[in-house]
Amino acid sequence: MKQFEAKTLEEVYELASNEFGCSITQLNIDIVQQPSKGFLGFGKKDAIITATPKYNNNRRRDKKPREHKFKKKDIKIEEVSKKIEDSNKEEQRRAAQKRRRDEKRKEQPKLRDVPNVESKEKIFDNFYGEDASKNEIAKIVVKKDKQDILNEVDAGLKSLFEDTCYGIENIKVEFYDEDTLYIEFTGDDSALLIGKEGYRYKALSYILFNWINEKYGLMLRLEVAEFLKNQETAIYAYLEPVIETIKEKGSFKTKPLDGILVHIALKKLRDEFPEKYVAVKTNIRGDKYVLVNEYKSKEQ
Repeated sequence: MKQFEAKTLEEVYELASNEFGCSITQLNIDIVQQPSKGFLGFGKKDAIITATPKYNNNRRRDKKPREHKFKKKDIKIEEVSKKIEDSNKEEQRRAAQKRRRDEKRKEQPKLRDVPNVESKEKIFDNFYGEDASKNEIAKIVVKKDKQDILNEVDAGLKSLFEDTCYGIENIKVEFYDEDTLYIEFTGDDSALLIGKEGYRYKALSYILFNWINEKYGLMLRLEVAEFLKNQETAIYAYLEPVIETIKEKGSFKTKPLDGILVHIALKKLRDEFPEKYVAVKTNIRGDKYVLVNEYKSKEQ
């Protein structure tokens, strides 16, 4: 049995292999001391092993000891203890990073609560609610001068769309009535804002409505490339026979209506039958329709 010492395990194994003239797989090896780099040069330790050949001690060795040449082996020896030590160090490093991140979050000022878009969406859907006089929007008082509001909204819209690739010639901003702001987009590319068949119209309406209603307490009537006008024309044509039926029977339930159509139909029927109960309802599939009934049905 002989003892060998070197800076690394690879080197000390090479010493033992050269000494006995055989492969390390033919040696019985005991690790006396694991190598350690220490910290800033302090506590540095070499690797120390004891080794004996596995063959019979009486057998003569034919090979001469090789010169001590330390070469990088294809197979690297990684001790389990070293893996565990490295793993523990990595876990400690990650835990320290997490503590630092948590401390930074505590030091940062808290952001303001994000407005509840869903609640705004419900307000928009209930603009023509069962009782418009009880709507929360009716309680909001516009404190700014009308011309100031028009100027601010116009400037805001131009800032929002001036850098887009759409060819929008003009954005009209004016009051539709005392509580409603009318915005109209015109130009060759204005229809591209809402896409084919206007599938982005509702999204654009919500974006502008949440801004205008939050800041000025106003409702919104949005026209893009005559989309709203065409929708009104189509729903008015549908409602002509419906109105006659209501006059005869006193009640009616429209077909399921999508998007802005349900609001247009609701306003039209309320204008036609102010004495009746007219409200938006939802069926079990989630489709919306307008119900017209005797006003006493509201109390049931």
